Amino acid sequence: MSRPAPAASETHPAPPQTWEPDAFEAPDYYALDELLTEEAKALRDEVRAFVTNEVEPIIEEHAQEATFPRSLLPAFAEQGLLGPTLPTEYGGGGHSNIVYGLMMQELERGDSGLRSFCSVTGSLVMYPIWRYGTEAQKERWLPALARAEAIGCFGLTEPNVGSNPSDMETRARRDGDAWVLEGHKRWSTNASMADVAVIWAKDEDDVVRGFLVETDRDGVSTPTIDETWSLRAAVTSEVVLDGVRVPDSARLPHAEGLKGPLSCLTQARYGICWGTIGAAMACYDAARQHAQNREQFGQPIGGFQLMQERLVDMVQEITKAQLLNWRLGTLKEAGTMRPQQVSLAKRNNCQTALDIARSARQVLGGNGVTSMYPVMRHMNNLESVITYEGTHEVHTLVVGQDVTGLNAFT
Repeated sequence: MSRPAPAASETHPAPPQTWEPDAFEAPDYYALDELLTEEAKALRDEVRAFVTNEVEPIIEEHAQEATFPRSLLPAFAEQGLLGPTLPTEYGGGGHSNIVYGLMMQELERGDSGLRSFCSVTGSLVMYPIWRYGTEAQKERWLPALARAEAIGCFGLTEPNVGSNPSDMETRARRDGDAWVLEGHKRWSTNASMADVAVIWAKDEDDVVRGFLVETDRDGVSTPTIDETWSLRAAVTSEVVLDGVRVPDSARLPHAEGLKGPLSCLTQARYGICWGTIGAAMACYDAARQHAQNREQFGQPIGGFQLMQERLVDMVQEITKAQLLNWRLGTLKEAGTMRPQQVSLAKRNNCQTALDIARSARQVLGGNGVTSMYPVMRHMNNLESVITYEGTHEVHTLVVGQDVTGLNAFT
């Protein structure tokens, strides 16, 4: 299904459409497919078809109207996009980390906001429940989250605390057999429509602890963050905790210290490494088709040297990022992946995707800023992705410390 061309009138005829989602060709210049299992390719292709047939026809309208396409939630569950690597007994897919990456790649080819929804659900909500929760917490929440019957969010960043989570101000005070939470979280994907929030707070001893907080509890409010130019097809919110009382059974008992939330971010960042290249692939393909179909000076613009240079640069950087992701995935499968390696890939791939989006927009000329093409939407989305879950600069310092042994954060 293709997006209809803009409506025309006698005085304002529609410009020619030079990009068709159905004609998408994934760049695979180094035959990366030969390194993938048949199962991985089949699952990737299923998500690719889902994005082409069900996401792309509706996503521009949702982005323009700043609405989240809730109608896709059952399909997210059916496609296995929610917790794909978690055990099947809890509703997960039991898939490899390579499959998880490929799924996020294809989903972000549709939109970063949709990949964010699934990344948050699987890596920042389901993962901490599975790794740090009790059996009762797992049984209550994981199958419902995997089926999209419940929605979760993650609360770590605060109005005054971003790159340095050790300074978090949200507090958890013990009161008999319960805890009382006070604080304010910001930039929480899904929060305004969530049923449960994974909240990180410091106790009286300044130890970071995790809690599962139902959003309908007294004292919880989740105002949306409106009027953004980025991730407009996602729900971005705050989580305000005003004397929220939760039982001790809401605490994640095996999470203690910053290792808990940081381990969740490592999982999510891994998905971002793959997802951003999906956005880059979408921008490249729109630019490639346009360059082949748009004629100026008596020939397709793709026949001019400067246009070919742009497209070759895109293919080159996508190919490098694809190989980087594949190697990162094999390390993760082997259990030897280090967070610093994820930082390097997140840093590289976010910048690569943003550079490709900007270059593709120039290939498309003036029409590149319209919703005829997905490029401007991807570009705006990537401005958020390069910042959230560790800014480009923070990941630079993470890798810098790793290679020099010197801490440049302070």
